Amino acid sequence: MELVWLEDFIALAEHGSFVRAAEARHITQPAFSRRIRSLEQWMGVSLFIRTPQGTTLTEAGSHIQARAFEATNRLYRLREEAQEVAGKAAKTLQFAATHSLSFTFFPRWIRQTENGAPIEAIQLHSDSMQGCEQLLVRGEVPFLLCHRHPEVPSPLTQEHFVSQNVGDDILIALVARSLLESNPANQLPYLAYTEASGLGRIVAHRLYDNSEVLALKAQFSSHLAAVLMSMALEGKGVAWLPKSLAEQEISDGRLVRAFDESWDIALQIHLVRPVAPLSIAAENFWARVTDQRERD
Repeated sequence: MELVWLEDFIALAEHGSFVRAAEARHITQPAFSRRIRSLEQWMGVSLFIRTPQGTTLTEAGSHIQARAFEATNRLYRLREEAQEVAGKAAKTLQFAATHSLSFTFFPRWIRQTENGAPIEAIQLHSDSMQGCEQLLVRGEVPFLLCHRHPEVPSPLTQEHFVSQNVGDDILIALVARSLLESNPANQLPYLAYTEASGLGRIVAHRLYDNSEVLALKAQFSSHLAAVLMSMALEGKGVAWLPKSLAEQEISDGRLVRAFDESWDIALQIHLVRPVAPLSIAAENFWARVTDQRERD
């Protein structure tokens, strides 16, 4: 039995596709399939129903899903505790944050949170939303900073994770002024987010089944809002960008609205943590954030 098998099981249960789960785990699909088969052989039962449309959990798979999640978190927490006892782990607070928040929101927010009491050490892991979620699920970081929308469900279930709203943002459909002046808004090239992007999930939910916006033709995609903003500045199309990221470009007039304010998407910025106990330093930090939110 190997820990990576349980992590693979969690990924496949979440994505419902060997291809997408293998991509999320950063291994080839054949290698991923072999590890899932090894887990099923070790368990002595089939955990997934395989169809051309994807995979679903068997009754046995559904039964162990929550326990598999809890077991991986316990093992990573056990490793962290052992390192702390041995004196090998510094009092470093680890954060995962999506790229757009790493660039703009995180530095300002962490200074405000310190509030005259500097944190001993901080390590920031910047990745796509999907990558950040995996870091949190695997127990490699205690905190995730990300955008949220109340109508878009998160794969991080309330049974295992809790979050606090620590800020606000807004997604605005932005385009280079010259491109908008030469093209009708509903015929602009569309700069889209990929499935790995948390902002992509939110935009897709907002635009789902809207005929006006569906007329936009996606000509480029990335999980990085900063890349989409660069493409928009180059006059390559319209992108829904966080105001926190594009504030200077909007102020300079280099990016303008492609649609009116009714197409804006209000966002919350959340700090997410596991329900399970964290290290003393992490728990103290969470208490500090909680106190600040209550005072605000």
